[in-house]
Amino acid sequence: MFRRIGASIRRFMYGRYGSDELNLALLITAVIVSLLNTLLSLFLHNSRIFSFVIYPLLHLLVMASILLCMCRALSRNIYKRRQENKRFRFFWSRLTDRHNRYFRCPKCKQMVRVPKKRGKINIRCPKCGEKFIRKT
Repeated sequence: MFRRIGASIRRFMYGRYGSDELNLALLITAVIVSLLNTLLSLFLHNSRIFSFVIYPLLHLLVMASILLCMCRALSRNIYKRRQENKRFRFFWSRLTDRHNRYFRCPKCKQMVRVPKKRGKINIRCPKCGEKFIRKT
């Protein structure tokens, strides 16, 4: 019986995107916000502002995050989901990069990576050759 259920789920998911790092981040966000909402409701259960403003907004954020995760997992537009995940991974790698700073070239808008903690430095864009000064 369970084999038939597994086979039917596999048939249903054939050609769909599935899960990736962005879906995992959305689910983790939903769990953390949900726990925060629960803890706040325990401590601020008498507050009218919490009951009528904050609680519904946090609940809406949790539901939107879960819904977006499900829509992404069941999507058949694999190319767009891969592009979204690629942008998320680039954004996340920049957030967690402790050794470099990122600047945009004022002329061609190319992203330039330079080492941190060097003070004021003269940066030369590798694409157009524009020179600009930034503090790292």
